[in-house]
Amino acid sequence: MRLLSLLTTAAALMAFSTHAEDGKWMIRARAIGVIPDESSSITPIGGSAEVDNSLVPEVDISYFFTPNIAVELIAATTPHDVKAEATALGTVDVGNAWLLPPTLTLQYHFTQFKDFKPYVGAGINYTIFYNEDAGALASVEYDESFGPALQAGVDIPLQGNWCLNFDVKKIWINTTASFNGGAVNADVDIDPWVIGAGFGYRF
Repeated sequence: MRLLSLLTTAAALMAFSTHAEDGKWMIRARAIGVIPDESSSITPIGGSAEVDNSLVPEVDISYFFTPNIAVELIAATTPHDVKAEATALGTVDVGNAWLLPPTLTLQYHFTQFKDFKPYVGAGINYTIFYNEDAGALASVEYDESFGPALQAGVDIPLQGNWCLNFDVKKIWINTTASFNGGAVNADVDIDPWVIGAGFGYRF
């Protein structure tokens, strides 16, 4: 009975120690900085759009098909103020909008390192604009966007099933903003860098 008890305890400890590695699911919570790398054209008044940075919380969930292959769904929403600069009218406040860009990536995780677990990923995003405000103009409407995404990051194992995470993404977002019922149109590539840090739990 004593031997059986020791074996049972050892098996339980082994299962606990490998649980984080063998878990199919991982949930992460991060703080992310969204840094637009925008380019644009505005007709007929000329100039270019400037989209400000945003700092928000983000939650994502991953599923591991194998120790190396996983998919990750990222969910966050970010507010951005927008200006039109160097136009025929000077600098124009064109309001703000919220972006909801759910992004799905297929990842490869490198498992040969003991103290850190780097990964890379590629996927797609679908961006929705909402709560738009036209600023100094009468009205605004943003088209939804569909584009690619790239990702690189690292999980640093902590105690138990926890890890520290650092992550960088490049997301391609293109939209056409129509102001004043289409009198002014801006074709904007927002294309943000998304830089995040947080914690993950694998189970």
